[in-house]
Amino acid sequence: MTFTALHRALGVAPGPLTDELLDAAVATGVVEANDLDWKLELPPLKGLPLTDFPKDVAAMANSGGGVIVYGVRESQKAATGRVDVGGFDEVYERALRSAAITAVSPPVFGLTVHRLGAEGNRAVAVEVPASVDGPHLIYRNEYFGAPVRNDSDTVWMKERQIEAMYRARFDERRHATEALDNLYAEAAAGRDCDQRAWLIAVAHPRLPRFRDRLTRDQAREVLSKTEGLALVYAGRGGIHPLESVDRLNPRPGLRRWVAVNTATDERSTWKESWMSIHHDGSVSLATGVGGHRASSTAHFAGCEVDASSLECAIADVMALIRATAEATDNDEYDVRVGIEWTGGQPLTILTRDGFGHTYDGVSTPLHRYAPVETTVNAVEPALDYYWHVHDLAQDCVNQGGISNVRMIQPPARDYQQ
Repeated sequence: MTFTALHRALGVAPGPLTDELLDAAVATGVVEANDLDWKLELPPLKGLPLTDFPKDVAAMANSGGGVIVYGVRESQKAATGRVDVGGFDEVYERALRSAAITAVSPPVFGLTVHRLGAEGNRAVAVEVPASVDGPHLIYRNEYFGAPVRNDSDTVWMKERQIEAMYRARFDERRHATEALDNLYAEAAAGRDCDQRAWLIAVAHPRLPRFRDRLTRDQAREVLSKTEGLALVYAGRGGIHPLESVDRLNPRPGLRRWVAVNTATDERSTWKESWMSIHHDGSVSLATGVGGHRASSTAHFAGCEVDASSLECAIADVMALIRATAEATDNDEYDVRVGIEWTGGQPLTILTRDGFGHTYDGVSTPLHRYAPVETTVNAVEPALDYYWHVHDLAQDCVNQGGISNVRMIQPPARDYQQ
């Protein structure tokens, strides 16, 4: 679900941005605002970074986000009619996204492009997300400026406004770090880290969008989608934490739903796991990764971690992030993955040979595993996100002296889905 300036102006509930919604906005003469800009024509494809498009995107991002609609005639800032914008294909769409990244500093990621109407009445709506990285600057030769929306106009920020926005950016970064710290500490609390290593993974939306709390049925659906995605990312060749939580009956917690551990008997406690979906879109995972079963009669030591278990856990939490983002209408997430171990022996990560039969690789001993952090756009194209899953997993095993991931193998980046 999405809620744009068009929804707000028409007083309708969150929902898809449709051609009918645009028709209604034009019919009622909706007026431009901080978060709505009517445009008659698309910017020319040739030389797109040098047009006003980057400035318009930066201004929207600096103003809390909004939507730019191409194919609407206006008079005195009010919509008066539709105009066909002509052909618009994947090349054009990629060019718009590229210009928002290469011609704006810092880049504006996460544009959502909507193609509306049929031939003779085609329009394009570009949804610009709110940003915590402002001020976004536009460079022209040796000069730069920070555009911002002033009601229906785009103006340039004064020095004091730029200063205030930089201060807000630094404050937001501090708050984001504090949010991750709190989530991580909470997920790690009470674990028997002196007996076995625990993987702790948490993620927090960079700009939480508070909507109605997820119902139990919605939380159950998120967990179901998570399972499907995780198996796409890593398959069934290892131990998935998802297999050890109650996905069908999430329990209420403090502003969250909790998928509680189901590995409770003596034979399965070695794969104990807990998952949480918070009402603000945050997620957490705590799973025992040390002391896993090595054979039908033996277990690894608590300080020994099978690399495939790390990959499966990362696949699970990244799948949980993507499914939760879709359900809560969030996009960019700050992610932290760590391994907590306080036993006397150094932590070691094990990897199998090329046939998966024997363990032929052991990491350099780790007296401390430094948490790995990244930022991901959870609603980016599926293949791009799949590669982010891979890259995070690779960072996590690389720290343990393991060169490559074995289970998470996305298609080549030029693969067309």
